[in-house]
Amino acid sequence: MSTSLIAMGVALFLVINLVVGLGALSLLFGTFETLFGKPKLTLLRSTKNGHFFAFGFKWNSAKEPVAIDTIKVRLFNPWGTPTQVELSQSFEVQRASFAMEANMGPGFIELLGAKNFDLAIILVEVASSRDGLSFSFEMKGPKFRRLIEEANQTVAEFTAQNKLDVSKESRPPIDIPIRSFIADTVPGRGPMLKVATNPMFAGEFSAAPAAGGAAAAAPAADNFKISKVWIEPGCIVCNACEDIYKDVFEVTATTCLIRPGAPLDDGLRVQEAAEACPVEVIKYTKAS
Repeated sequence: MSTSLIAMGVALFLVINLVVGLGALSLLFGTFETLFGKPKLTLLRSTKNGHFFAFGFKWNSAKEPVAIDTIKVRLFNPWGTPTQVELSQSFEVQRASFAMEANMGPGFIELLGAKNFDLAIILVEVASSRDGLSFSFEMKGPKFRRLIEEANQTVAEFTAQNKLDVSKESRPPIDIPIRSFIADTVPGRGPMLKVATNPMFAGEFSAAPAAGGAAAAAPAADNFKISKVWIEPGCIVCNACEDIYKDVFEVTATTCLIRPGAPLDDGLRVQEAAEACPVEVIKYTKAS
């Protein structure tokens, strides 16, 4: 046998082994993706009334960057009544795995109480109205009911166990107490509270009009130093203080902190942040 034929045989053998190896590797990755990479819906225990549907949703947000903002629960029940129910609830955009309790309204109780529910099909759809994409999970009525009744994890427990990122964007909506104030946008500074203590607006708080009908400009308020600033319990992480004076205030996912080494020589801006706080948890004392 010539040397060239031997070389061709060896090359062919190596090519075949390479193809087989790549095929096996592809199958292995496919199996791994099927077992561990697919989006997963977990039904959780609601801590609220029967109108709420508690669930956790995990998916590979790096591979599928979807802005999730809708949950839908559909009942298909051709052998009972009602024959079909569709419930939908929108929420703040979630860009990574999350858990929540969605208020589906009284229709959720009607859905669970449908006649011949054991023969029905339930379709749960986690969707993005922005991207036009959705993840669907279909199950029979008995399984859906069993998963709800046997759920023992709350949203908080699921979030902690799975170490989910409760970022500012992914937090559920916060009810901010109503507090009226006037704000304006200052070039280079953004929105600022329009108060008499802010020298940028001091001229708009004149006590009486000057001769000729023009308002007399009030003197700018004197700045002052503070000896201490702190945050009392109850912060709702609305970001107002950080937007006003980020050198002093740092808003995290759960509260507000005073930055280490924060400057204490601009009392007017600290006062502005305190007055802008909707729950009034920013406190300070003036330097003597």
